[in-house]
Amino acid sequence: MTAQQECSAEMTLVAIDVAKAWNTVLVENPDGKRQRFRVANTRPDHDRLMLYLKNQRGRCQVAMEPTGNYHRPLAYRLLSEGFEVHLVSSVTAARFREAMFNSWDKNDPKDAAVILDLLKQDKVLRYYDPLVEGIHDLQEISKTYIQVTLARTRLQLEYLNPLSSSLLAGVRALLAFFTSRLVRLLPNPLPCSTGGPSTGLRVLHPRSLATDRA
Repeated sequence: MTAQQECSAEMTLVAIDVAKAWNTVLVENPDGKRQRFRVANTRPDHDRLMLYLKNQRGRCQVAMEPTGNYHRPLAYRLLSEGFEVHLVSSVTAARFREAMFNSWDKNDPKDAAVILDLLKQDKVLRYYDPLVEGIHDLQEISKTYIQVTLARTRLQLEYLNPLSSSLLAGVRALLAFFTSRLVRLLPNPLPCSTGGPSTGLRVLHPRSLATDRA
């Protein structure tokens, strides 16, 4: 326990909430001070982030929550620069956020704080880049298998439940019929006017408009 505390005291912890355009970075120095800033998903901002992390004291451990494929360029750059990169499970982050803040509210600074706390508790997984480790083909095959399985399940449900498919087709045809009838009843750009409480809504044709103007 003492060795773990000494090791964590000499380590800089970095939590990154990944997004499409901007990433929220939360850094905790060995003395406990925290600093939060944003980094764009551009080469110049990544260069500045690498330079900033290299100037920190001790080793840097970086944790991020996987978001589609947006985390892969930054994670690859961090690994190339020699930093330790970890991933936080999305389910774990959601449950921890709910327990920590007693709310479903979700924003970037709060997500970064959740990722940092999970990193401090070692509730993370080591990140292995598919291209670096040579498992990219295996990953693509697994993704293809998932899509094939989903398509097979949909086809099986449609085959075993033909009534649901026919009902869906009937609802679509009924909606198309009523939409065409509604278009025929509204021949001009100003088709409707609101009458009094007793008259309700009535359809206006060009002849009725001319009569009202007269």
